[in-house]
Amino acid sequence: MIYTLINTDPISEGYFILITGLLIVFSALVILALFFNYGLPLMLYIYKIITKGKDKKISEIKAIDNSDFTGEVAAVIGASIHMYMGEQHDHESGILTIKQVKKTYSPWSSKIYGTQNRL
Repeated sequence: MIYTLINTDPISEGYFILITGLLIVFSALVILALFFNYGLPLMLYIYKIITKGKDKKISEIKAIDNSDFTGEVAAVIGASIHMYMGEQHDHESGILTIKQVKKTYSPWSSKIYGTQNRL
């Protein structure tokens, strides 16, 4: 009996690890689903109570009439945005030139050969 308690079957240990892992993953998924379904709306409701602000709809927001904003101003803004966006991209050719560089000898590059202990 002591022998069976000390030496357990590796297949039963694998099943135990499998079941434990599946329980952890699926319980985490259930907790996340419950949080997103019930926790977030509750938090948003509490936030709305704390701020006591009413959400405004787009139809409730009134447009401010500015008589200084004319067609010329809109044209200048549009032209400047067009020029800015046009200058962002460089037009380069798609030709790649590969030049072989001849390296000069450096004693620093051959220091690796002096690291071995030769007797």
